[in-house]
Order: sequence, then C-alpha cells, then structure tokens
Amino acid sequence: MQTPVTFIIFKRPQTTEKVFEAIRQAKPTKLFVIADGPRTDREGEAEKCEATRAIIERVDWECEVIKNYSNINLGCAKRVSSGLDWVFNNVEETIILEDDCIPHPTFFRFSEELLEKYRNDTRVATISAQNLQFGRKRTNYSYYFSRYNHCWGWASWRRAWQHYDLTIKLWKEVQAENLLRDILVDPKAVSYWRRIFQSVYNNPTGITWDYQWTFSCWIQGSLSIIPNVNLISNVGVGADATHFTSNQEFSFINMSMQAMEFPLKHPPFIVRNLEADNFTQKTVYKATALDIFKEEVKKRLNYLAMKK
Repeated sequence: MQTPVTFIIFKRPQTTEKVFEAIRQAKPTKLFVIADGPRTDREGEAEKCEATRAIIERVDWECEVIKNYSNINLGCAKRVSSGLDWVFNNVEETIILEDDCIPHPTFFRFSEELLEKYRNDTRVATISAQNLQFGRKRTNYSYYFSRYNHCWGWASWRRAWQHYDLTIKLWKEVQAENLLRDILVDPKAVSYWRRIFQSVYNNPTGITWDYQWTFSCWIQGSLSIIPNVNLISNVGVGADATHFTSNQEFSFINMSMQAMEFPLKHPPFIVRNLEADNFTQKTVYKATALDIFKEEVKKRLNYLAMKK
C-alpha cells in the first residue's frame, strides 16, 4: 500500500499490538509513529511506554518507519495535534489510526481510493472508518456524506488539516455571529455543541484534540465521508484509557465490523445525508462528550484528593 499510515501510540502495548498487526497486514510503504512520553507521577508508566514503542521495532516488511517520540508527557491534545502537524508537514495525505482502534482490512483500500478521488475536492475534509448508524442503511452507494468527522480510524489531506487550530481562536466570533445555528439548525444541537466548544476554548490543551478538528471542519463548511458499513472497532475501554476508563455502556465501543465491497459505488452527488446526521446527533452526541468531560473532572478530583 502506497498511502502513508500514521499510528498514534502511548502506553498500551496490548491494544497497540492488535492495531499494529492490522497495519502489518496492510504493509504500508511508509509508517509515521507519534508517541507521547510518560507522566512522572504515574508509577510504571515509563515501562509501559517503552513496551509499547518496542512493538514498532517489529516491522518486518519493506517500510520506511518515521518516529516522533516525545520524551516528556505533552498530554492528549498537544501530542496528537503536534504529531499530526508534523505528519502533514511531511506528506500530503495519510491514513490515521490510534492505538485502540482496530480497522477492518478493507478500510485501507477504501481510504486509499477515496484519498485519490477527492484529493483536490475541498468540499471533503475527512474519510472515516466509523459508521454509527447501527445497521441502518442510509444509501445504496458505498458511502455517504456527513457533517460529523468521526476520528476512530480516518484519513485526510494536508489541504484540510491546514485549517486545524488547537485553541479554536475563532470561537468567540462564531459565537457572536451565532454561526452554530446556521451550521446545525436544531436548537438542541446548537446548545449541546456550544457547551462543548466553550469548554474547549476555556481549556484548549486539556483532554481532547478532536473537537477542535470538528470545529475547524465546520467553519470551513467541509463534509466527511462515512462508509455504509462500520470499518472500525474501538477496544480501548479500561483503566489505561485516556477517556473511557470505566465500563460505560456506550454502544459504539467494540462495535462489530463488516467488509467494504469493491469496486466502490460512488454517489453521483456531494450532499450531506440529513437523516443520518440527525440520528447521530440524537443517539451519539447527546451524551458522550459531556460524559467524557465529567469522567475527566472526576479523575482530576480523585487525583487532587490523593495528593492531600
């Protein structure tokens, strides 16, 4: 496979090994690896980071491996965003996987073909592996277009990532002009995402990088490609996870996957699927983001209590 793959790792050798094996089967000719450093106050984390990085040394196919390893802990927001800045400074396009997202083998071909097809089409910003329609078929084509840029397995271009801003400095103007109303229409969705973006704006280097990516895509009027079947499974729930540290009953964790059929059936239009997006907003985004923030606040309070 000629398309570069970007692999984001940290301290979970068990899940990293599973994703690495999927990458190994695809055999990309170029592999970028982004790794954060251990936290000094977490016992055993340095050893976990070392064990995770050791997996990358198992590359046994013809592949140029390019590493960006941090010696210190930058945190999720800074590490992922700075790492992707580095990747897109080196290549025009890439497939991106995190250490807990296992892709279906057909995701690589799906991404590679669509990266080429929409390479110069600025209406499209991302190609996702994730389908959150829970078996509901939204189109007779291989994929549809969405406002939601799901980041559990995705691909993009430098031309799209150049608009990314970790600090979402345009939020105040977007808020003042009430632009979320123009983007989302639904008052409940507007209220929901206003809280999310305000939280990110108040603490841009906190626990997340991907809401900033959503914001960047929305203010550019960009669309995401969503496969008509789910091509990714997140296996990251557990004590070592950054966000989903407990067995929360989120139905999009450990989702089953299906193979993408080829040749791809391309839609003859680039129009957002309103029905699919409304379903996603009502079923997925009604809880997940706020639960993540609540989980992080709970973790920080527990940590402060332990230090006293």
